[in-house]
Amino acid sequence: MFDPADALGTEWREGRWLGRIDRGDGPSPVLVVGGIVHDMSRVAPTVAELVADGLLDHTAGEPIGDLAKLGLSPDGTPRLLSPIDFQCVKAAGVTFAVSALERVIEELARGDPGAATAVRERLETRVGGGLAAVVPGTEEAAALKVALIEEGLWSQYLEVAIGPDAEVFTKAASLSTVGWGSAVGVRSDSTWNNPEPEVVLLVDPTGRTVGATLGNDVNLRDFEGRSALLLGKAKDNNASCSLGAFVRLFDDSFTMDDVRSASVALRIEGEDGYVLDGASAMDQISRDPEELVRQTMSEHQYPDGFVLFLGTLFAPTKDRDEPGRGFTHKVGDTVSIASPRLGRLLNPVTTSKAAPEWTFGVTALVRNLAARGLLSKRT
Repeated sequence: MFDPADALGTEWREGRWLGRIDRGDGPSPVLVVGGIVHDMSRVAPTVAELVADGLLDHTAGEPIGDLAKLGLSPDGTPRLLSPIDFQCVKAAGVTFAVSALERVIEELARGDPGAATAVRERLETRVGGGLAAVVPGTEEAAALKVALIEEGLWSQYLEVAIGPDAEVFTKAASLSTVGWGSAVGVRSDSTWNNPEPEVVLLVDPTGRTVGATLGNDVNLRDFEGRSALLLGKAKDNNASCSLGAFVRLFDDSFTMDDVRSASVALRIEGEDGYVLDGASAMDQISRDPEELVRQTMSEHQYPDGFVLFLGTLFAPTKDRDEPGRGFTHKVGDTVSIASPRLGRLLNPVTTSKAAPEWTFGVTALVRNLAARGLLSKRT
C-alpha cells in the first residue's frame, strides 16, 4: 500500500510535488501541495505541457483529496503512474570515480564477472581513490590518460570520466518508464546485472531544472562489458527504468543545492535471504548537475523537456552466490532507493520478458486525451 510519508519522506506535506495518476479514465497530471492532490488535466493534459508552459499553480486545478487518504492502491482507483509522460529520458554515465572504475573493470573483463576480481585489483593498485580527485578536462586528467595508456589500462569509460565531454545517452522512450511499486525488469538472458540508484532531474525545454526525483537506471553489466556498442541492449528494455512516485519541485525550501548535497541509500532484499546495502553521496559527483544539464542540451532541443539521471556511486561487489562473481539480481528481489528529502522508490524485480508489456504509448495517450475532451485549445 502506498504511504506518502514513506514514498515522499517526512517533508511530504511541506514540499510541492508533480506527478500523474489514473482516476479510472486515463492519465492525469497532478500537483500535491500541503498534502492535497490537485488534478491539473483541465489546465494542461500532460506533465510535459504543465512544465513547458510554467503552469504549476495548484490553485488552477481541481482539488480531489488528501494524498494520504487516496491510497493509490494497485488494485483500486486512483492508480499511481510514473510522474512523467512526453519527456525524453536521458542518463549521464560514469559521473563518479567508483562507478568509473567498475565500468573499466566490466570492459577489461569482457563482461565476465569471474574475471573482474583480478582486473579490479590491478586497476585499484594503479589508480585507487586518486581518480576521485581528478577534475575532468584538466591538464592533470590528460596526464593521467597518457600514463594509463602506457600501462594498458586506458578505457573509453575513463575518457568520459575525466575527459572534457560527459557521457549522456538516451535511457528509455517517452512513456516507457515505470513508477513506484511497479516491477522493474532485467533481460532474461543477463547473468550479471544490478540496479543503479540515482537522483533524476526534471528539465524544461529551455534547459531550466524545475525539480528532482529518485530513479533506478537498471543496468546489465555483462552486455555492456562485452561491448559499449551494446549500451542500448544493456540499458533500454521493457520495465528497465523506474522513477519515484512524484517529482519534488524546486522552491525556497528545496533547491539544486539540496540535490548537490543529497545522500541516496540503496537496499536490495532477495527471497533467498540475501541483503545488500549501498549508498551514493552526490557531493562526490565529478561534474556538477547543472554542467550535466548543459551538456545534455548541447546542440539539441527538447520541446517536451527531459529528465536526466545523474549517475551513481553504487557498484556492487559483494558476492551473492559463487566467490568472486559479485552481485547479480534474482527474480523476486526488492529494490529500495531512498533519500531523506525525496522519499523512497520501491520496486520488485522480474525479467523484462515477464514484466507487463508496455502498450500505452504516444498514440494511445493522444487518443485517450482526445476522447476525454482534453485536447481542445487552451484559453
